[in-house]
Amino acid sequence: MNKQVFSSPVDLKKVTVTDPFWQREMELVRKEVIPYQWDALNDRVPGAEPSWCMRNFRVAGRMMAEQRQKGAAYVPPTYTYRGFQALPEDPAHPEEDKFYGFLFQDTDFSKWIEAVGYSLTQHPDAALEQIADEAIDVVCAAQNPDGYLDTYYIINGMDAAFTNLRDHHELYCLGHLVEGAVAYYQATGKDKLLRAACRFADYIDSRFGPEEGKCKGYPGHEIAEMALIRLYEVTGEEKYLRLSKFFVDQRGQEPNYFTEEDRIRAEKEGRKWQRPATGSAYHQADKPVREQDEAVGHAVRAVYLYSGMADVARMTQDDSLLAACDRLWDNIVSKKLYVTGGIGGTHHGEAFSYAYDLPNDTAYSETCAAIGLAFFARRMLQIKPDSKYADVMELALYNTVLAGMALDGKSFFYVNPLAVVPDACRRDQRLWHVKPTRQKWFGCACCPPNIARIVSSIASYAYTENEDTLFTHLYMGGTVEKDFGGKKLTMEIKARMPWHGHVYVTLRCDAPVNGTLAFRIPNWAQDAVITCGEKHPLYQDGYAYLAGEWHDGDMITLHLPMQVRMLAANPAVRADVDKVAFRRGPVTFCAEQADNGADLHLLRVDTRYIGDRGEGIEWEFDETTFGHETVKLHVPAKRLLPQESSDLYTLWQPPKEEPAKLHLIPYYAWANRGEGEMLVWLRRK
Repeated sequence: MNKQVFSSPVDLKKVTVTDPFWQREMELVRKEVIPYQWDALNDRVPGAEPSWCMRNFRVAGRMMAEQRQKGAAYVPPTYTYRGFQALPEDPAHPEEDKFYGFLFQDTDFSKWIEAVGYSLTQHPDAALEQIADEAIDVVCAAQNPDGYLDTYYIINGMDAAFTNLRDHHELYCLGHLVEGAVAYYQATGKDKLLRAACRFADYIDSRFGPEEGKCKGYPGHEIAEMALIRLYEVTGEEKYLRLSKFFVDQRGQEPNYFTEEDRIRAEKEGRKWQRPATGSAYHQADKPVREQDEAVGHAVRAVYLYSGMADVARMTQDDSLLAACDRLWDNIVSKKLYVTGGIGGTHHGEAFSYAYDLPNDTAYSETCAAIGLAFFARRMLQIKPDSKYADVMELALYNTVLAGMALDGKSFFYVNPLAVVPDACRRDQRLWHVKPTRQKWFGCACCPPNIARIVSSIASYAYTENEDTLFTHLYMGGTVEKDFGGKKLTMEIKARMPWHGHVYVTLRCDAPVNGTLAFRIPNWAQDAVITCGEKHPLYQDGYAYLAGEWHDGDMITLHLPMQVRMLAANPAVRADVDKVAFRRGPVTFCAEQADNGADLHLLRVDTRYIGDRGEGIEWEFDETTFGHETVKLHVPAKRLLPQESSDLYTLWQPPKEEPAKLHLIPYYAWANRGEGEMLVWLRRK
């Protein structure tokens, strides 16, 4: 493992994003999603499922205040299981001392505060910061004196804490709390929440580890692994690195912790124990992580784990762990990745399916899973700058991640199918999970705040750096600063991705600077041209490296051709045989009923008129349909005419059809013009 190429995300305070595409998304998050999410956390969104999040913190805070008043005489409640999701009998009048919502509801706050932190780095907002500080006060008031901070057990009874790691997400709550606390600290310099997160992590470190007498468990829902690495990087405390490594190393070892935990719990509860039906593969715990070579189980949990594995591999220079990450990456990309950058083919367990099983209408493709894939990709890029990681990261970000949020920022998709017939979604129980329109909010609200935090921090996916190199992975307008040996170099970037392939970079510095600038060459731009005066790039693993002395005013120009590409799936993908999909640059396109009428299944792409480089496909810039610049594709097609007979079955005859045009829009923009059919993969003639 070559430590010299390791990189870290650029400090967001050293980046400005003026890019018309991503600035619009970031402003949506700042102006719409963050305030809307705050209302949702406080149960103030009419018609939306209650969150109960901040209410739970206030209830736990009152209990902590009572404990301090009563001192040694205080007796905490005995644990009473109230279900994975607890709801009041009368939602308008919940009992004052009860926990409500999903048992991981605390993370709604943590993801919100993380998005707030990222947003403040780009757009200081005193009013928002004050709201955040007051929310932090509420959260910190709920913390146990020993550092424990999970309102589900604080309210329901601490005697059962850490007795169900597989299902009850205490370590998951820790992970999100750490992520949010670090982001807010880095944005504002305020460390109250960071100190609370450290106290919680310290308490867990005192309870878990390889030492005798400590618990040998690990998270049921992963994220603590990568969050603890982030805490280590901010504080320099080695114990957080060791704890993260322990969770990674212990996972899947025999005897299987989740199996033993469940058996012991059954004995205590006096019930007959049966081996869990889901199996430990659902939790990526069926074998030690270094032996895993197939992405299995719950897709979000999986890519969160793989992200943590990559972090630990980088921090400890563990080649065997990195090899496992590479195997898992290759398995996802070569056998389990949707053309939209989504992952998770089945709603059963929100999970990866078997190789090449990528159904379109029943796809799960959870928004959070695509976000987790971007996490994994960036961490692999930090270890090795190879464009294969950035290509997938870009695909996920521009397609499935953004499809998860409406263009007005006020509604969201949890599931991102590739084919939709609205009436079927309502009448077919196999499609119960698919929604033809976005929802205001979810009781299990993981996706909306996840979108908010990744969009607000998008610059940390665009740039990473090490001592002598600044890497550009995504192209967006703005500026980024890099320190080379004590001398500051600023890149001013003009770009209008994902619609235009011209990127103009102007360098600013007070004195000559020596260093290396590395620019990714996307897989969709193989005929890319880079010019930089007399400097000639060195190409390696899909990056163009420009090294030497830089002067104020130096310019670098990248021309990234954006041909429309007609794609076919591997024939092993049964759902897409004899079908094609279209992509231009990093954007995947789809057909919508609003442009093509109903019965999209009767349209067939006429491939006879389409060349290898997209000849025959018309495209145009469009600024009116969705209120911002996009591209529309117009593809030659045939439409099957209705059958003359009303019989269900007839003798086969050559089909009657008429010429047609298929009009395609970016996948991320579908379902913004009312309810209607949608298709990504189109039959071909």
